Amino acid sequence: LPEMLSNPKLVLVQGALNVVMKQNVTLSCLSESASPPVRYTLFKHNQQVSALNRSDLTPALFTLTINSASDVGEYKCKAEYIISSGGKYCNSLIFTLIEPISKPVLSSPTSQAKKGQNVTLSCLSENGSLPISYLFFKGSQNISPQKTMQKREAAVIFLFIDSLSDYGTYKCKASNSFPNNAKYSNGFNFTLAEERSHSQPLIISLGLTLLLLIVGFALAIPFFIIPLYKASE
Repeated sequence: LPEMLSNPKLVLVQGALNVVMKQNVTLSCLSESASPPVRYTLFKHNQQVSALNRSDLTPALFTLTINSASDVGEYKCKAEYIISSGGKYCNSLIFTLIEPISKPVLSSPTSQAKKGQNVTLSCLSENGSLPISYLFFKGSQNISPQKTMQKREAAVIFLFIDSLSDYGTYKCKASNSFPNNAKYSNGFNFTLAEERSHSQPLIISLGLTLLLLIVGFALAIPFFIIPLYKASE
C-alpha cells in the first residue's frame, strides 16, 4: 500500500506575491511523505488550472503569467495518488496585483502668503496600489519625513513662511511597491501677498461719504426739492 500522503506545501520559487501585469511566477507543490507516482493539481479560485504527474519525490512546478486582474487572488494545490481517490490540499498563496502610481498633484488652499503666515501643502496620487509614500521637497532639499498613506487621501505638511527663501518652488514625490516607479509632482510656488497700503482705508471712507451724500440727496428730492419747485411755479 502507498504511504499516507502528507498535506502538500505550495511555495513561491520565482516572482513575488505582489505582482505586476505580464509578470511570470513559478509555484512549487510537493507532498514530502508520499509513494510516487503522485498527481499534483493547481487551483485558482477553486478552479483547476493545471495538473502534473510526478513519478519521483521532486516537486511539481507550475509557471503562470499574470495577464489580468482575474489571475491574482488565491491559489491552492492538491496532491493525490493516481491509483486511488481522495487527496490532500495545501496552504493557499494569495497574489495581489500592484499598479503603478499616477503623477502626484501638489496643491495648497492658498497661493499667496504673507511673511509670518502658516500654510499647508497637500500631495495626492489619484491612481496606484496602496499604500503610497510621499516626500516633500523645496528645490532639491527634502523638507519632511516620509508620510505613508494607507488610504486614498492626500499627505499634508504645514509650513511657516518666515523669509523670502520660503517662497521657492516646492515639489512632492510619490512611490509605492511597484518597482522603479517613483513620480514627482508639478512645481508649486507661493507668491508674496501684497500688504494693504495705508491709503486704502482713506479711499474706502471717501467712497462711503460720497455714497451717503448721494443717498441723502435722493431722499431729499420728494421732501424739499419738489415742494420748492412747485412753490416757485
